[in-house]
Amino acid sequence: MNKKLAAALSGGAVLVLALSGCGGDDGNDKLDSWAKQVCDAVQPQAKKIESANAAIQKQTSDNSTPEDVQKTDAQAFQDMSDAYKAIGTAVNKAGAPDVENGEKKQQDAVKELNTISTSYASLKKQVDGLDTKDQGKFADGLKDIATELDKLSQSGNDALRNLEEGEVGQAMAEQSSCKAATASAGATQS
Repeated sequence: MNKKLAAALSGGAVLVLALSGCGGDDGNDKLDSWAKQVCDAVQPQAKKIESANAAIQKQTSDNSTPEDVQKTDAQAFQDMSDAYKAIGTAVNKAGAPDVENGEKKQQDAVKELNTISTSYASLKKQVDGLDTKDQGKFADGLKDIATELDKLSQSGNDALRNLEEGEVGQAMAEQSSCKAATASAGATQS
C-alpha cells in the first residue's frame, strides 16, 4: 500500500521540473536576469522536495511502523508545502518575465504554486489525523492520501508550463542553477 504513496509522491518532483525548461538563448538580458533570479531561488527548494520524496520512499521501502510513516510523511508534506510556497514567493518577487503576457503568466504560476503549497499543507493535516493504532484504518487513510497526491501531481502543471514556454524556458535553460535543479529532480524519477 505504501508503495502507491511513494509512486504518487514522485510525481511531485515533476512540478519542479516544469520550472527548469530546455533550449537555447536569444540574448535578452532582462529575461536572463529574471531567469537567473528564479532559478537560483528554485534550486534549494527543488533539493528540499527531492529530499522529502526520498524520505517517504525510504520509509515505504522499510517495514516501518505506522507511527514512523506518519511522522516522516507529515514532515515531508510540510517541507513540500514550504518549498512550493518559497518558489511562489521567488516567482512573485522576480516580477513579470520580459515576454508577451509575462505578467499574466507570472501571476498564474504564483497562484498555482501557492495552491500546491496549500494542498501539501492539507495532506500534512490528513496524515497527522490518521489512526496509527489501527493498521487497517491507517492503510485506508494512506490510500486516500495517495489518491489526493496523484491528483495533485497530475494537476497544477499548466500555469508553470505556460510560464516557462518559449523565450522564458530558453532563458531558464541557460541558468546553471536550473540545470542543477533539473538534474537532481530527474534523478528521483526512477
